[in-house]
Amino acid sequence: MKFDSEKVSTLSVAIRKNILRTIASKGTGHVGGSLSIADTLAVLYGGVMNIDPANPQKADRDYIVLSKGHCGPAMYAALAAKGYFGEAELDTLNQNGTILPSHTDRAKTPGVDMTTGSLGQGASLAAGAAFADKLNNASNYTYLILGDGELDEGQVWESVLFAAHNHLSNLITFVDVNGKQLDGTTDEVCCLGDIGRKFDAFGYHVIEVENGNDVSQIYDAIQDAKRERNIPSAIILHTIKGAGVKKYAEMENCHSTNVDIKNLDEFYRELEKPAERTGGVSHD
Repeated sequence: MKFDSEKVSTLSVAIRKNILRTIASKGTGHVGGSLSIADTLAVLYGGVMNIDPANPQKADRDYIVLSKGHCGPAMYAALAAKGYFGEAELDTLNQNGTILPSHTDRAKTPGVDMTTGSLGQGASLAAGAAFADKLNNASNYTYLILGDGELDEGQVWESVLFAAHNHLSNLITFVDVNGKQLDGTTDEVCCLGDIGRKFDAFGYHVIEVENGNDVSQIYDAIQDAKRERNIPSAIILHTIKGAGVKKYAEMENCHSTNVDIKNLDEFYRELEKPAERTGGVSHD
């Protein structure tokens, strides 16, 4: 599939709109971290993954594991944009009977491959899935998305050790390095140091993406990772929490905050004007 940056950029806008709509239906939610991974999801769903929205369980599909499962609204936004379910479902976030619970749940939502939300757990699940596929000589990839604050969890590093030891080159990990977590900046809470060097020390192929909100840079990093045939890859995405919407990108703490339904049209207009996009989003 030829990569179409304009088409994928358009998808990233649709995903951001859907994120805001989804969270506005509840009134509050994990806005910042959902917005910061919108471009990664747009690249994966719009130009990389082997998927079929009409057949979410197809045997040879690529897997995606959103380990930072509290940012489920971002995945739901992407799934709705790709037609896994009707966009009207986005207005039912975390309500009784919804298919869109607060954290991603494979038993409830079409297109969700792994139930996640307990930080660190998704890393182990992704490594297990990739290991099983390797044993079966499958050709698909498992894509794992971690938050930088999530790296405080020891379970992440256990899975990284396992993946490197087993040469899981079919596992591609994204780390959303937006520098903020629930209780403050990552430097304040538990300084992570040089994340790329840490993954390298564990035996990963590491790709640094200077602008982790640029779809072309993300795509190129994935192609780099796919050329590595012996060890797992870690793509370090330097993003802005709340990217794409000035109000949230400039907010000191937008980890979990309000989205007023009355402001949606204003946010949509901002997103529809590429020259005026804020929050570090560049799709050149």
